Amino acid sequence: MKISVYNSNGDKTKDIEISQRLFGVKPKTEVIHQVVVAQQANARRVLADTKDKSEVRGGGKKPWAQKGTGRARHGSSRSPIWVGGGVTFGPTSDRNFTKGINKKQKQLAMAMCLSDKVIDRSFLVFEKIELASGKTKDLKDWLESLKSKITDIKNGKKFLLVLDKNDDNLIRAVKNLDKVDVILADSLNCVDILNHDTMFASEKAVDKIDKHYKQVSVKRSQIKDKK
Repeated sequence: MKISVYNSNGDKTKDIEISQRLFGVKPKTEVIHQVVVAQQANARRVLADTKDKSEVRGGGKKPWAQKGTGRARHGSSRSPIWVGGGVTFGPTSDRNFTKGINKKQKQLAMAMCLSDKVIDRSFLVFEKIELASGKTKDLKDWLESLKSKITDIKNGKKFLLVLDKNDDNLIRAVKNLDKVDVILADSLNCVDILNHDTMFASEKAVDKIDKHYKQVSVKRSQIKDKK
């Protein structure tokens, strides 16, 4: 399958072949959902942590004698029923929210997300994606100029720039824009793709995507539904 390539001015220069295996996959919501849930669960940090009676400081001495005082028997002032004691059934840091997902399914879901972007004309390829100055204003002006020339991204609000290698100037410029992000071609994932309206990729990044993600089977690629 073919896709248009634009120069930095937003003018179409040529068409290139892109991998049917990665950009022509019929999306299935259940597969994408499983991968997104697993990715979000694996990124979850365990912050809440309480101490049980064995972890609370103090309470080594028996508060009072077992018998003869007329009071209830107690073995430690760190008991959960005492003020300042341990917490019963509280959240602990040893909780594990991770979900296992195999590489083949993860890459398949990512290919489905990429294919959906291509279908919606929200995946654009440029000869190069670079910024000489490293200034946020220059990057913002460039995006606005592209919106005025390329109708497919006229209503785009959140942009994901896909690079084949790190670009310090571009990364520095993106930091001050809350709706623009940069990602390397070999670090693509479903969550980042779905969280952005439009994706820009350099030609070299497209080649790197095809070479890096090899777990997606050719049999999965499908443009039209079979009747």
